[in-house]
Amino acid sequence: MGDRKGRTEVGVNVHGTVAEGFGPVRDAFARNFTSLGERGAAVAVYRDGRKVVDLWGGSRDVDDASGTEPWRRGTAQVVRSATKGVAAAVPLLLHRRGELDLDAPVGEYWPEFKAHGKERVLVRHVLNHRAGLPVLDRPLTPEEALDPRRGPAAVAAQAPVWEPGTDHGYHALTYGWLLDELVRRASGGRGAGQWIADEIAGPLGLDLWVGLPAAEEAAGRAGRVGRLDEPEPSGSGNGPRLRPKRAVTEAYENPGSLTRRAFAAITPFPDQNDPEYRAAALPAANGIATADGLARFYAALIGEVDGVTRDVRLFDRATMELARAEESAGPDRILVVGTRFGLGYMLHGSASPFLGPGSFGHPGRGGSLGFADPETGIALGYVTNGFRKTVTADPRAQALVRAVRASLDRDPS
Repeated sequence: MGDRKGRTEVGVNVHGTVAEGFGPVRDAFARNFTSLGERGAAVAVYRDGRKVVDLWGGSRDVDDASGTEPWRRGTAQVVRSATKGVAAAVPLLLHRRGELDLDAPVGEYWPEFKAHGKERVLVRHVLNHRAGLPVLDRPLTPEEALDPRRGPAAVAAQAPVWEPGTDHGYHALTYGWLLDELVRRASGGRGAGQWIADEIAGPLGLDLWVGLPAAEEAAGRAGRVGRLDEPEPSGSGNGPRLRPKRAVTEAYENPGSLTRRAFAAITPFPDQNDPEYRAAALPAANGIATADGLARFYAALIGEVDGVTRDVRLFDRATMELARAEESAGPDRILVVGTRFGLGYMLHGSASPFLGPGSFGHPGRGGSLGFADPETGIALGYVTNGFRKTVTADPRAQALVRAVRASLDRDPS
């Protein structure tokens, strides 16, 4: 793979290759460093199962401003809620195999879950964020949250905060415990992290984990992540949006709001660079991936990708359509803005712009993004070590999405 220049090195400490016609992505990626304060990142794009963009740059550790530890091909990072899109494939594949009924009550698989009027919560309500369980009345400590039994027990004991199925709101952290226990009950005790390792990452050769193995930790596969200051407004109209709606700001500032409580279901939040945190399996929040691993995963949801021993396609056409059929839309009781969800995936919209109306995927709070667009055959993965305040539409990720769109618009094929 490569353009007419072969290997590309643009800007400062940016490396990789792009196929002919995808130069706008290379340029946008470089501008993220010079204009949007990117510290270390990577982006990969597949088209019809073939990699057409593979770029990385900056430092592997967010605090390494001098760049003494450069980001290398294969550097992985915590992708936060982009994990949800990977995890969502598990119940959908179990459904395709006849092992999980999307319209069955969760309590049929998990009897303890029925407490406090949750008998009417369906499996699909977990995936479309309509279960009414985005908060915990008593948040978990970091130690409790990393125990694979404590999170599921807490949501099983929690009363819904709205009538299940009647409204939607982003289950920022509780989604992971709900999904993980459902998978464990439906698959004979194997949690989502192990399922992903065995049946998704393994066959596809993905650098992607929900629960980083000790050998990968020892090998230093994951760089350090952290918060980045917001960049100064560019004045060009192309910079990040720095003024969220007042209602959104108030929801995040009010300790009693559902918004704050949803994101505080673990209090205080664990150190994301702690090996113990990275080794745990939290399918809502702590996946670790390379950009290629994330993009390759989405490529396999919409078509065949060369695997370790054979070509692999994860979703058949019916499962793909199930994943991206709209299940929830409108004002989100947690994110406050309007959101759209299929079964486990965010859908293209103003809160989470992807490539087009048929795109489906999931952003990670603060930056990362993975999605697929079946109509164009595009799958994209973007990972970063610098988290910002954005929840669903980080300006750096959006610049790359726009660049992919521009590349396709210039392609006569």
